[in-house]
Amino acid sequence: MSGEGKAVCVTGASGYVASWLVKLLLDRGYTVHATVRSLCDPSKTEHLLALDGAKERLSLYEANLSVQGSFDAAVNGCLCVFHTASPVLALVNDPQAQLIDPAVKGTLNVLKSAAKVRSLKKVVLTSSMAAVVFGSTIPEHGDVIDETWFSDPDICEQRKMWYSLSKTLAEDAAVNFAKDNGLDLVVINPGYVIGPILQPTLNLTSDGILSMLKDGKDMFPGGMYLLVDVRDVAKAHILAFENPGANGRYCMVGKAAPHMEIMKIVDKLYPSLGHSERRKDGECVEPLPYYVSRAKAESLGVKFTPLEVSIKDTVESLKEKNLLSF
Repeated sequence: MSGEGKAVCVTGASGYVASWLVKLLLDRGYTVHATVRSLCDPSKTEHLLALDGAKERLSLYEANLSVQGSFDAAVNGCLCVFHTASPVLALVNDPQAQLIDPAVKGTLNVLKSAAKVRSLKKVVLTSSMAAVVFGSTIPEHGDVIDETWFSDPDICEQRKMWYSLSKTLAEDAAVNFAKDNGLDLVVINPGYVIGPILQPTLNLTSDGILSMLKDGKDMFPGGMYLLVDVRDVAKAHILAFENPGANGRYCMVGKAAPHMEIMKIVDKLYPSLGHSERRKDGECVEPLPYYVSRAKAESLGVKFTPLEVSIKDTVESLKEKNLLSF
């Protein structure tokens, strides 16, 4: 399907996933209304304005998640709103102010603007696997996690998992608002996003991968990395809009992998990084504790990028930006 003559809005357009979403939308011929927090910050705008097709079909708008009506101008005349804007912070002093309010109230502010637009056909919300896997049932060996799994806000709060709480509450608020206001809402739930970077500054997940590449550090000791390529996530958003049968939520995890498996791939591709010296040799024989179903995402038309390709492209992107040298 060609996007020629069709206008769509992307919120938080300078972010990691959103930058790729803007790029792929422009590549498909769409006219894109992109919101950023500040039009005066070149780190938020320059890489977007440099994209192919941007000069002809990209308009930037300044918008603030905390201000009701802030997104009215950007969504006006659009067929779809891709709402990606939401804070991603590892350390917070005030979870309510720093994460929860911007995620929940910000989502509702965007949806309130969207509900005013008669031309609007659909809203695609960027949620997270953080809103899927932290429920009252802990995944066990052999479990298959799918779109029917939901994180429990009480459990997230008890464990002080503030990002998970913010994404869970924001998704809940969006689903309820859409139902009450007749909006067609589709939700994308990505795992840990890796792959090449378009924006000039490091996002949280890319920074984590950079640390792992530099010193072999395991960010989730003993845990699983629910990995997905940023380009696959961006494509899934577009497919969710273009496919009239798209509905509900879509788990986006290309591969669940333990730290050891990731480091073996890195060592195979880039032996000069020296990770074989830093870790014990031996095969990763532990069975995966659980899997994440790709069935619904693949039914949408998503073709997942192999993990080895995603890791290679991540490393090459970090090298290109002079963030990693070896």
